[in-house]
Amino acid sequence: MFGHITAQAQPQAGGGIDIMTILLFVMLGLFIFMMFRRNKKTQKQQATLQSQFAPGVEVMTSFGLFGRIVSIDEEENKVVLELSPGNLATVHRQAVTKIVEPVAASEEPTVVPDDASSLTAGSSLAADDAGRTEAVNRTEAVNETPEESLKRLNDEGKKDS
Repeated sequence: MFGHITAQAQPQAGGGIDIMTILLFVMLGLFIFMMFRRNKKTQKQQATLQSQFAPGVEVMTSFGLFGRIVSIDEEENKVVLELSPGNLATVHRQAVTKIVEPVAASEEPTVVPDDASSLTAGSSLAADDAGRTEAVNRTEAVNETPEESLKRLNDEGKKDS
């Protein structure tokens, strides 16, 4: 009465591991290789950086504090930083991530002029007069009431149209 249903396993056409499985293992191996290589490179950079630590060196921490190394405790991996004169902070040695290079003495700081006249080379006298007139108008506008300011702006808008 009841028929027995039997499931028979179909043999694979390739008879073994297919190309997708091989490709998956190759990708996994490449990923692991790259991960170990990156970690090794980072550790080497960190060791090089920490070998340059000495009292008096300007450094930056991983959380953005700048300071000068006062002392280093090798056994407990602690570094004492002077953030500003009289302000000390103790951080873990690995928190110090960058040595700040001092600005070269040969570089002169950029001098910013008090006025913008040196920035506009070749400006005509008429443009200078117009700029002075506009500055006077702005000074007068400060002493205006809001109604006078609105009227003046409407008049200027009509002139431009």
